[in-house]
Amino acid sequence: MTAWTFEHTPTDHPDAVALLRAYRAELISRYYRRPATEAEVDQLDAEEPDTCLAAFLVARRDGAPVGCVGLRRLDAGLGELTKVYLDPRARGQGGGARLITAIEAAAAELGLATLRLDTRADLVEARVLYARQGYREIPRYNDSEYASHWFEKSLPAAVRSLSPTTPPTAS
Repeated sequence: MTAWTFEHTPTDHPDAVALLRAYRAELISRYYRRPATEAEVDQLDAEEPDTCLAAFLVARRDGAPVGCVGLRRLDAGLGELTKVYLDPRARGQGGGARLITAIEAAAAELGLATLRLDTRADLVEARVLYARQGYREIPRYNDSEYASHWFEKSLPAAVRSLSPTTPPTAS
């Protein structure tokens, strides 16, 4: 049986840095339909710092880092998912749904009742994942130049009532 775990991790931890670079490289590669250069990844690193996140989780499968997700606080009770990434070798195994569930629990621990996110039209799998996790499309809520779809989800009362010591389900 594959064991999934989700750990609060500083974004400057080596595992987080590697996952964030892989996330950015994939975004660039898919957007331009060619491999990303190191310079492009470095530039995106500089343009989108990871320092203002309220939470950042690293997903591990059997101990190996395979994904990440960040959470920004937008307003009282309102947060935004960002930097949602799962290594291609770990996709198709329920890890994306587990990752979203884990960050929703972290958001609830921070007192957030509603989560938003944006994504691009070419990230079809991401849009399917968000819809399956209960996110619904909403009108534009930010000025992201690359976003073409915006989603929102109200966290269920059961998630919001989790105590800070209750770990997310990792089965």
